[in-house]
Amino acid sequence: MRILQGVDLVELERFREVFSRHPSFAQDLFTDAERAYCESRRDSSVHFAGRFAAKEAVLKALGIGITTGIDRAFREVEVSRTDSGKPMLHFHGWVATLSDRLRVRQTTVSISHSADYVIATVILLSQVG
Repeated sequence: MRILQGVDLVELERFREVFSRHPSFAQDLFTDAERAYCESRRDSSVHFAGRFAAKEAVLKALGIGITTGIDRAFREVEVSRTDSGKPMLHFHGWVATLSDRLRVRQTTVSISHSADYVIATVILLSQVG
């Protein structure tokens, strides 16, 4: 197995500022299910920031950054959660195809936040050979 890892840190104040200046931000970067979940939370921006960081971390782990265009790549990585609250990753479209080509067999994501920052780390296990 090969380990592919990515991490991303989001400054909440800056994220909230961008979010308020660009009303279409949530629509452009998040799936319907992600928006529904985040908007149901008391402080939706913390949850949006966590998903944003997780998506960035996935793209870093895959070694592509934002080469497909930010809207498309971000909507093709979806963060959901189990009943216990553990975050889970789902890949769609081109990102799913890339994941298959890299033979990714297992994904792990962790999201944490403080008053000022949100961090996400992603580990992808890729089957070699």
